[in-house]
Amino acid sequence: MLSRILSPPMVGILLTAWLSGCVTTGLPPKQEIDLDKALETHVQLGLRYLQSGDNREAARQHFLKALELGERDPRAHHGLALLYQSQGELDVAESHFKKALRYGDDFSMAKTNYGVFLYQQERYEEALELFREASADLRYNRRSYALANLGRTALKLGRVEEAEKAYTRALALNEGMPQALLELAELKFDAGAYPEAKRYLDRFSANNRQIPQSLWLGIRIEKVFGNRNKERSYALALKNLYPYSDEALKYKKMTANDG
Repeated sequence: MLSRILSPPMVGILLTAWLSGCVTTGLPPKQEIDLDKALETHVQLGLRYLQSGDNREAARQHFLKALELGERDPRAHHGLALLYQSQGELDVAESHFKKALRYGDDFSMAKTNYGVFLYQQERYEEALELFREASADLRYNRRSYALANLGRTALKLGRVEEAEKAYTRALALNEGMPQALLELAELKFDAGAYPEAKRYLDRFSANNRQIPQSLWLGIRIEKVFGNRNKERSYALALKNLYPYSDEALKYKKMTANDG
């Protein structure tokens, strides 16, 4: 199975303000809007530096400046969570993820990224619940990511039916999502639904570079259908492109057994 869990693009963070209450500076309303705009600008600059990876200290400073303007701003806490996660400061990262959700309980992007964090810590039940919540948010423009992650996490927990449903819903939102196509192809193959498995794999192959998992699945599907030429084509690509992959070893063992 694909080992990578998805995380939606960080710069696509929701731009709605989540300031906790009114600003009580006594300034006219226009100044309040400017204050929120400054906070938002710092968050976006922080995310930009974090995504580029070339100046994490600048990212940290922008997130901290955002918190000076609004200490309960969930977007700033979310940014710091991502920053500290990238630096391996997991306890600090989790603290900021929790604050992001405490101050913005409808912040679906933070739920998705916190779910990714928990998945990487093998805390699958907690991650599953966050992915469920994020994928249920009809306003969240990255629901397909949350659904794909829901599918992967459900598989980790042996919940095949929930995983298949999540991947199918992900494709309804993003019909070309490679992870969902490939995982559904695997699920259908495991269930013995070989024509469906081939259709999903063909859709994946039409627009994506082959990876060891897709080539190994292609070998097994074509073997079932007795298409020796296509099976050899997949096998040759696997041996040439990924000779040291786990899938190449599996193919070697399969051919040894066949012999």
